[in-house]
Amino acid sequence: MTKAFMNWSGGKDSALSLYHILQNHTYDVKYLLTSVNEALGRVSMHGVREDLLNLQAQRIGLPLITLRLPETSSMEEYNLRMSDTLRPLAEAGITHSIFGDIFLEDLRQYRENQLTKVGMQGSFPLWKRDSQELLAEFWDLGFQTIVVSVNGNYLDSSFCGQILNQDFVKNLPKGVDVCGENGEFHTFVFQAPYFSKSIDFEKGETVEKIYQYKNASGESLQSTYFFTDLIPTIP
Repeated sequence: MTKAFMNWSGGKDSALSLYHILQNHTYDVKYLLTSVNEALGRVSMHGVREDLLNLQAQRIGLPLITLRLPETSSMEEYNLRMSDTLRPLAEAGITHSIFGDIFLEDLRQYRENQLTKVGMQGSFPLWKRDSQELLAEFWDLGFQTIVVSVNGNYLDSSFCGQILNQDFVKNLPKGVDVCGENGEFHTFVFQAPYFSKSIDFEKGETVEKIYQYKNASGESLQSTYFFTDLIPTIP
């Protein structure tokens, strides 16, 4: 089988993507790879504690590689650190990187361009599938996930910390993708068909963070995000 690694965010899309990869036996998945904020010890964009990320990897039974990033970094620095992380994997014979992306064309093109630089290719098992269809399949397979981060441009803080279920979807404002593919929200998967057992946690506080950034035109902008802390518990 073709050697590959899984770009693992800890959320529902990467989890469902890995399920399909494990089912079709085309790829031999050697590692999970996750970006982590090295200052906070949390998954980038999701805000999930690294302890919970490690529990996911243990439940899956795959080694975890963390791409450690500073709290603020330019795209140039991100690309450099990513290349430095991928190069040894390519040298070890890994040829493919698996993603959970669904329909963002520019993001897919960016990923494929970066992979080409180290001699790798991308695989996108969920590509162009309907978001509602994917979510229904996710539930039918027995996955369970909780919303850990929401973008305040789309959703208010009340959506953060909720289990992603049919009631959650019914309350989403018009225009918000039910899988959060446009970055509306991010999730943490605590139950999966390939987990050796589910992950237990308690909900902590929900915090608000404001991020300053510049767009392609150099204009200064800001975005508000809400994060719900999850605290691992020992059953």
